Amino acid sequence: MGVDRLFVVFLVVAVVVLLTRALAGRLRVPDAILLVLLGMGAGFVPALPEVVVSPEVVLFGFLPPLVYHAAFFTAPREARADLAAIVTLAFGLTTVTTVAVAGTVHALLPGLGWAAALAFGAAVSPTDPVAATSVMQRLGAPPRLVTILEGESLINDGAALTVFALAVESLDGGFTPAHGALRAVQLVAGGVAYGLVLGIAIRRVRRSIKDPVSQIIVSLVTPYLAFVPAENLGVSGVLATVVAGFSIGTHGEGVLQPASRLVGNTFWQILTFLLESALFVLLGLEIREVLRHPGGHTWGEVALTTLAVSGVVIGVRLLWQLGAGPLARLAPGGRELGPRQRVVIGLGGMRGAISLAIALSLPAAVGPERGLLVLLTALVVLITLIGQAPLLPLLLRWLGLAESGRRRHESMIARRAGLKAALARLEELAEEDEVDEQTAEAFRQMLEVRLERVRYLLDREDGKEERRPPNSRHVRAELVEAQRAKLTALYRKGRIGAATLREISRELDFEDPFVVGKARS
Repeated sequence: MGVDRLFVVFLVVAVVVLLTRALAGRLRVPDAILLVLLGMGAGFVPALPEVVVSPEVVLFGFLPPLVYHAAFFTAPREARADLAAIVTLAFGLTTVTTVAVAGTVHALLPGLGWAAALAFGAAVSPTDPVAATSVMQRLGAPPRLVTILEGESLINDGAALTVFALAVESLDGGFTPAHGALRAVQLVAGGVAYGLVLGIAIRRVRRSIKDPVSQIIVSLVTPYLAFVPAENLGVSGVLATVVAGFSIGTHGEGVLQPASRLVGNTFWQILTFLLESALFVLLGLEIREVLRHPGGHTWGEVALTTLAVSGVVIGVRLLWQLGAGPLARLAPGGRELGPRQRVVIGLGGMRGAISLAIALSLPAAVGPERGLLVLLTALVVLITLIGQAPLLPLLLRWLGLAESGRRRHESMIARRAGLKAALARLEELAEEDEVDEQTAEAFRQMLEVRLERVRYLLDREDGKEERRPPNSRHVRAELVEAQRAKLTALYRKGRIGAATLREISRELDFEDPFVVGKARS
């Protein structure tokens, strides 16, 4: 593809991203749904060039950072508490779904070999928690459900891609069950071992780096250092990336400085959103060509296969939760989920960017059916997102699991405890003469105003509204705005340069309570 066509594709991606950001907040729907619709719609613009996405570009370019980001931000304590439920979903359900989908698509498309059918089954078996957890967190669903869905999606990526790698290897023939079992052990054990070693090495390197920009560069390189060498060594690059990300993220104490965390979190949020958006758009551009010639199949066959596969991935998951889900409590440390929680998890298994990435990485060895399988994956993703995501809010409210103020209340409790600890430490410093009384009093007043605000919010939630809330946030915003206005005036008069203007403006951004509040939310 020439430079001019690449530029056009880049513009399409940018337009879809901007439209998604503009519409998602107004329509109050997850970004993933709009990305699917707008991305597929972009593929039908006549002036756009024909696009064929290279499997290697997706496998080595998109997958590593997406998997690493999910692993890095895993909540270890919560995941450990429900490890039995997560493991049974990630391995048991993923395997059952892969086989069920492979059998279904092989029966409906007899010309498709078992190896390609299993590869397709592996593509649509992993879940993407973005749409589900965004809805649950907004409605205040029990944190345990969010943790299980996030933990499952992290591990089942590795499980699905291990099966996918075995299926792709078997496309050339000469693949026996014994050889498959040996390769599975090699892929899993080798990937985990390499990821552990790399995670330890990267943690030691990052402890010695104080510059936030250098920290971001190292974090960006890490998933590729995990994925690419592991694949070249013949082990699972996905598992290596997951283990490395989990190791670094859960042992981050002393590895990341506050400035690095602040800048790094923003960088990775933007990067992962752009990568997922680009996947949907590239898929839409490629689907346009597939729709013209759907692998020699009629549209009736395509529709029937899509509905059948979608029914299998949704139905198998729901049946698994209602049937095999309670068995998780029999595992060591297993905790049983109630029927209401199992129903929510059963209907919270939407597919997303990972499924698209796996499907787009199907090799040409699949044959003329490759385009059809990519199309089927996109349609299954679309059906699960549009069909299931809007039902979650209704389901959570109907089952009595929606508590919109839960997370906010937890946040207020944590803030109150932190402010009390800061005040206690300030008194200790004053008693030890490590801070003069004037400075101590300034900090004391600042902390007490913040604490009063938190107490008011907690009292209001409890039905107590005797006190009026301190208006410190508005005052702080006015003072920051006055400083900004003066700073701009000095620059216009030539008293300060552009570098000084940018430096102090950045400091004021961190002081602005409204800007900080939006960034945190």
